[in-house]
Amino acid sequence: MAFHEVRFPDTISRGARGGPERRTQIVELASGDEERNASWANSRRRYDVAYGIRRADDLAAVVAFFEARNGRLHGFRFKDWGDHKSCLPSGTPSSPDQSIGTGDGTTTAFQLVKRYASGAQAWTRTIAKPVAGTVRIALGGVEQPSGWSADTTTDLVTFSAAPGAGVAVTAGFEFDVPVRFDTDVLDVTLDLERLGSITSIPLLELRR
Repeated sequence: MAFHEVRFPDTISRGARGGPERRTQIVELASGDEERNASWANSRRRYDVAYGIRRADDLAAVVAFFEARNGRLHGFRFKDWGDHKSCLPSGTPSSPDQSIGTGDGTTTAFQLVKRYASGAQAWTRTIAKPVAGTVRIALGGVEQPSGWSADTTTDLVTFSAAPGAGVAVTAGFEFDVPVRFDTDVLDVTLDLERLGSITSIPLLELRR
């Protein structure tokens, strides 16, 4: 298996359904109370892209993309139109958006992350597939036009010189979700009037 650094067609992904999934074990006690335990520390995204197919050409593009990935064998990039930025969907990514670390004078590589907060609780998501040309970096609130590089395949930002001790490292970016097809069969309905359709095309996020 391999990961193909190619993105699923944007015109089709725009109409997809899906979002985060978590796994929770719930045990109901004899008293009627319940105990809940999280089986997963992190969420995983699921999507169904069949809803984005509106034309015969869309159908052909999906079939070609599916065949090129060998069904479930190879992973690829997917743009989640509801959550693909370091900022709110209506905003433009900027360098102060997300904290990705604090300098110690030695560390040169920092992982891109996105924080989801509500009230006093928060969850931090590792960003695996930043989009080339969209990453912006700041040190201590000052944007850095150079002196660093972002690897869009390994999700790390690497500085040519380690940020000083106590210096806040922040980032803004767009990102894709690493996924694979969650089926080895495309059930195509051959309809002469509608020029064909597919009932379901499930995608599953790849986690490390």
